[in-house]
Amino acid sequence: MTTTQFSLSFLLAVFFLLLTTTAIASRTTKSRSFSSASNGRGSTTTTTVLHPTELVSGVCNQTSNYSFCVQSLYADPRTPRADSYGLAFVVFGMSYLNASSTQDLIVSLSKNAQRGGGGGSGQNQSLLLTRLQRCSRDYKKAVSALEMAYNDLNSETFFELADMARVAASSAEDCQSGFEKTRNSPLTARNRELKGLCEICVVVSKLFTGGD
Repeated sequence: MTTTQFSLSFLLAVFFLLLTTTAIASRTTKSRSFSSASNGRGSTTTTTVLHPTELVSGVCNQTSNYSFCVQSLYADPRTPRADSYGLAFVVFGMSYLNASSTQDLIVSLSKNAQRGGGGGSGQNQSLLLTRLQRCSRDYKKAVSALEMAYNDLNSETFFELADMARVAASSAEDCQSGFEKTRNSPLTARNRELKGLCEICVVVSKLFTGGD
């Protein structure tokens, strides 16, 4: 990735977050109190939720991992005050930033593989590079889908939100499947997290459409 491309990617992420914050601030409601604990590492916060809001609890009960859902949503301090619309901005924003940061990580890992970093034979490095190139295409698709979802959400067009979230989740699955015959995938945790976030996106989308 060139310096210009990285700068554009970074600026897009910052712009995305600013728009997300503005939208949520204008559409929030009061919710139940909660308790949290910071891990003291600056902007990265681990939050322990004692009493998630009724909205969050209802959404997370429809996911396959309630604990992951609650912890992910409450990593954003705006969640306790967010209504349905605000919560959608939170989780779609998280998903987008997850996908775009993974896309940057893939570029870094690919450059390292091209230099022969990480040890292993030349054949193994070549295979790793091929798999990473596949993941790069997958995450390009994921980022694009989540950008489209954000645009729809911002214009209050909700009917394609779930479909875009599923596209992003499928992209993470496709990336992971490229490593299915090896235990050395450097992206397993990232793929799992994006799938989990996109599952939340799908559930939140149903709050607007009532779909299945």
